[in-house]
Amino acid sequence: LNHARSVRISGITEADKKINVTARTAGVIEELKVKQGDVVKQGDLILTLFPEGRDVALASAEQSLEQAKIDFDAKETLVERGTLPRIMLDQARSTLRASESQVESAKAEMERLNIAAAFDGVIDALMVEQGGSVEGGTPIATLISLDPIIGVGEVNESDLAIVAVGEKADLRLVTGESVSGVVRFISREAQPNTRTFTVEIEIPNPDLSIPAGMTSEVILRGEPVLATPVPRSIVTLGNTGELGIRSIDQDNKVVFHPIDIVDDSTGALILGGIPKDARIIVSGQNLVTEGQSVEPSELDPETIERLVAEVRNQVEDQ
Repeated sequence: LNHARSVRISGITEADKKINVTARTAGVIEELKVKQGDVVKQGDLILTLFPEGRDVALASAEQSLEQAKIDFDAKETLVERGTLPRIMLDQARSTLRASESQVESAKAEMERLNIAAAFDGVIDALMVEQGGSVEGGTPIATLISLDPIIGVGEVNESDLAIVAVGEKADLRLVTGESVSGVVRFISREAQPNTRTFTVEIEIPNPDLSIPAGMTSEVILRGEPVLATPVPRSIVTLGNTGELGIRSIDQDNKVVFHPIDIVDDSTGALILGGIPKDARIIVSGQNLVTEGQSVEPSELDPETIERLVAEVRNQVEDQ
């Protein structure tokens, strides 16, 4: 069969994105538009602050700008007629630019009164109350994005070769539910204490049913290879101490096959290196040597079917 080696590692679910939303200016909260646990879209307002004169300052700046435009236009006409020195027009232009800058500053200050969600997500924590006062930089809320949800685990350096970005992976939650996703990140530097590498699995979570911080098992799979599931009991050592299995050729002579352990489970091994249609010795393999002629006793079809079913069940249950 074609079998993909699997690696199981302990993990935890994490939010795709997480930020602490902070106030951008000082003020008193006029309206708190969300509560803890609310689902928000990017751009949705979280809160607004009282203008406290900022709106008046904007109106005044806009009025000054309008007057500066009128003054500039009038002086430009007079300069073109030659009745006013050009230096007066330059002064008017400078005043106009300053007025434009004041309007932009006043608008920016007004915009800071509105705190909006930076991305789609959930208000996981709320640190303020309506009517409370804040300063610039005051924490307001924690916003997390749970779609996709990320499964994070640490893979051993010996298993790193089977993991690749873009490959499919599974996540088994502590609830028993299994979900599928893809590998989106593999760290390029090992953890100094454990010599393990961080792996992130991205899993769709459109209904936000999977929370962040849940214990899980990350299941990684390598590329499928041709392999044979066999009971552990048939594995033996060759004359040189190499791990393998023994079979019988067409002349009823014992042949030794070195093996590559592709995967294992509780009661079965998934082995590569076994020739197709090999007659594997399942009993007495430690009592014969390579090249020895034997009189094999074939298992009856019912016993073979039972052993195959047991091995396949072990493989499927892992």
